[in-house]
Amino acid sequence: MMTSWEERQRNTLLDGRRALEQTSESLARSERTALETEAIGVEVVSNLGTQRETLQRARNRLEDIDQGLSTTNSILNTMTRRVFTNKLLLVLIILCECGILASLIFIRFIKH
Repeated sequence: MMTSWEERQRNTLLDGRRALEQTSESLARSERTALETEAIGVEVVSNLGTQRETLQRARNRLEDIDQGLSTTNSILNTMTRRVFTNKLLLVLIILCECGILASLIFIRFIKH
């Protein structure tokens, strides 16, 4: 009987030790997984920081381009108004010249 009781105690201790070893291995795997996850998280945060800086630089460039386009649009509108004014003045000058030419022809041929 003593042997049986000792053997049961021994088996119980061995089972307990195996369970403890399995738990330790499971905890070690969990710790490795947690460390890997943390490393991945750090890398993701670093990448997001880099991408944020890139997006901010792109936004700043777009704002500069937008400002340049606004200035260019204003200049083009001014040029369009000046071209229209110049054409109008040119038409008026041509009409005046035609009037003067008609007057000269009238004076030259009608008066003589």
